[in-house]
Amino acid sequence: MRLRIDLAYDGTDFHGWASQPDLRTVQGTLESALATVLRLPEARLVCAGRTDTGVHARGQVAHVDLPEEAYDDQLLRRLNGILPADLRVREVSVAPPGFDARFAATWRRYAYRVADRPGGSDPLTRNHVLWWPRPLDVDAMAEASTPLEGLHDFAAFCKQREGATTIRTLQRLTWEREPGGLVVATVRADAFCHHMVRSLVGALLAVGERRRSVAWPAEVLTAGVRDSAVPVVPAHGLTLEEVGYPAGVDGLRRQAERARAKREA
Repeated sequence: MRLRIDLAYDGTDFHGWASQPDLRTVQGTLESALATVLRLPEARLVCAGRTDTGVHARGQVAHVDLPEEAYDDQLLRRLNGILPADLRVREVSVAPPGFDARFAATWRRYAYRVADRPGGSDPLTRNHVLWWPRPLDVDAMAEASTPLEGLHDFAAFCKQREGATTIRTLQRLTWEREPGGLVVATVRADAFCHHMVRSLVGALLAVGERRRSVAWPAEVLTAGVRDSAVPVVPAHGLTLEEVGYPAGVDGLRRQAERARAKREA
């Protein structure tokens, strides 16, 4: 049987999602807990989106395939009883036919949080908010973001991986200043390539502090090659907030088939 696991974690002390020998990772920690609770030799997880070292998640989704007799309806309680405080399972459910945490997802939504006030960021949120030493023009960043939305080759904003495509549909990229003064970017896409969100944010912060023109991020995108002038902002300001899935078994299966096909511009 396949289980869907919804989870959240503070990425500060994790070396990212993916299991690595001798390093503390989200996947390794949760797989170990599953194997212990269910008395299995191993339990292999697949997630909606692998997060880098230091990146947080409030709405990560994963699935695991288990022998039916191993399932325990007290799994949620038992897992959280042995997991560390910086990793919580929010819900465990039997996945419907066709569900795949990675390939059935239609979108992932991230938030990147920045504090640009002279007093700096709240020390209690220092591991989740980037402090920026110069004031930011949120309207300029919002204007520069609009041309980046849609289906594009984001090679200029991604760390290249051999054999992987950099074509993505950026469904939403917006900026707002919250009542407390925090500047928040909301970034939603069908999928993301490596460092894509942090590179987009870095380019737009350059616009916000008036080092670059409003047109510059779109010019970088059009050039189609990785630009060393685009900074990759620190990981700790980034949080995976939510993952979206289609309704119904047919919708899940169709989406999984589309996601497995190579994207084309």
